[in-house]
Amino acid sequence: MHGATHPTIHVGWREWVRMPSANLPWIKAKVDTGARSSAVHAFDLERFEQDGAPWVRFSIHPWQASDEDAVTLERPVVDERAVRSSSGHAEHRLVVELELVLARRRLTTEVTLSRRDEMGFRMLIGRETLRHGFVVDPSVSYLGPRPKVHLRRRNRGRG
Repeated sequence: MHGATHPTIHVGWREWVRMPSANLPWIKAKVDTGARSSAVHAFDLERFEQDGAPWVRFSIHPWQASDEDAVTLERPVVDERAVRSSSGHAEHRLVVELELVLARRRLTTEVTLSRRDEMGFRMLIGRETLRHGFVVDPSVSYLGPRPKVHLRRRNRGRG
């Protein structure tokens, strides 16, 4: 059984996620059991090689509907996959590994880089990440830690 080695952690249908090693203190994520992969809104993707291996440089806007506080990361490309959106549109996406903290659990997970400007959430947490011992309660939000109120207000004034 997946996740049996971890104690179960309950999360809501949306959660605040941290990426401390990426210097990204908070990003609001939609927890989506209908999605296989996790995804993050990334822009200015630039592919390059490092020690003969494919890498990508990309930027993330952590706040919804804002381009403030963009963070630029460089990560090895671990995969490229065709991902079909909920509207049925297939697109080719680069996959990187990111270290996340979701509801106080730190884990490294594969994340596809996508253009999610038009989406309400800058990050999507999919099943591959959730199998690390998470159980989703769709009737609640934010069971894990949240940023302080002044930071939540930067996120379109909604907490």
